[in-house]
Amino acid sequence: MTYDLVGIGIGPFNLGLACLSDPLDDVEALFLDESPEFRWHPGMMIEGSTIQVPFLADLVTMADPTSPYSFLSFLKATGRLYPFYIRESFYPLRAEYDAYCRWAAGQLDSLRWGRRVEAVEHDPHDDTYVVRARCADGETETYRARHLVLGTGTRPTVPPAARDLAGPWLHSADYLRHRETLRDAGSITIVGSGQSAAEIYRDLLEDTRAETYRLDWITRSPRFFPMEYTKLTLEMTSPEYTDHFHGLPLELRELLGREQRGLYKGISGDLVDDIYDTLYRKSVDGPVPTSLLTDTALVDATWTGDEYVLRLRHDQLGEEYERRTDALVLATGYAASVPGCLEPIRDLLAFDELGRFAVSRDYAVDGERRRVFVQNGEEHTHGITAPDLGFGAWRSSTILAAITGRDVYPVEQRIAFQEFGLPADASPVRSQAREEARLR
Repeated sequence: MTYDLVGIGIGPFNLGLACLSDPLDDVEALFLDESPEFRWHPGMMIEGSTIQVPFLADLVTMADPTSPYSFLSFLKATGRLYPFYIRESFYPLRAEYDAYCRWAAGQLDSLRWGRRVEAVEHDPHDDTYVVRARCADGETETYRARHLVLGTGTRPTVPPAARDLAGPWLHSADYLRHRETLRDAGSITIVGSGQSAAEIYRDLLEDTRAETYRLDWITRSPRFFPMEYTKLTLEMTSPEYTDHFHGLPLELRELLGREQRGLYKGISGDLVDDIYDTLYRKSVDGPVPTSLLTDTALVDATWTGDEYVLRLRHDQLGEEYERRTDALVLATGYAASVPGCLEPIRDLLAFDELGRFAVSRDYAVDGERRRVFVQNGEEHTHGITAPDLGFGAWRSSTILAAITGRDVYPVEQRIAFQEFGLPADASPVRSQAREEARLR
């Protein structure tokens, strides 16, 4: 058979798309993932940690509040609705959100686990995509689709200074699997600026003592930025701001992307305060064996066989120095990439001058064909809404509208009170310099 859409990768965003497409009679969908089951950031499932968005930012609610796949439906089905209500917090535990996603995945017949997509080809005879996947048992399965939705997510990134680094360093994505080994080290250094770095630091800080281990945290940021969560700033996760950002020149989008990282890659304000309170509490018994180093970049790193020698640069002072550590944790984030399985259809896809997907406003990556779409691979074109869980249902609704040719779920066009570009009643005034340039 030929599917209306095949999704490659089953993270929260394609899982949400699967939930929203499930009740549609005119959409036959299939989703493939190489993992044996749904798991959401298992290496950072630290006990007590919460997600950074309210429960309404689940898989479906912002598109269809009546969906049986909502977070509230999960709570009701598992007998946790009243405890969640009494708790009086909008923010689910991270482990709870993972359990919710696994609950939703368990109800869907459109998911195929243990399928690694190795190649996507185009058949010009019927204008379909041929998706070839390797199963866990080594067998190959082939699927045909009119549309593709890429939900392969992001991959851990490593700074240039550590890309060829030997030794037992680890990325934050693997933290929990190695936590006990880390605690046996005499000294631990965390490199990173965001929530993951802060959560790992806080988790290890509790047992930091002179007789256990020393704990250091190095960040390039000039300070430990809290995530900005004021209401008018949150309006930037809106269709209007996404329209505005998408229409800007590439150079300006690149600049804004760097400037806006604190809006979604910052640290929870509560966590910042908790870290300080923990340091204060532990300092009652004497100096805490820890250092918090800001405005400090990792320039180079060497593994001696016993420890790491880190060459660091203080950016404000322009001076370099060395520090030694037994264990190294890189909480240096994630980045999107173009899946290798798309190489056979690369000539049908659109790319920008930096080799990234040129993503249209409705999330297509194949120009005017509008047959291949991406989820959370468009931060460079759509801005801060790309990784935002709260905008996932809106994006899935937009993709379904493009695939079906109808508004399956209402797609809000305007939700913000503020204007991000020129107001509708603006009367542009030509500057003298622009007029002279026009006449030339």
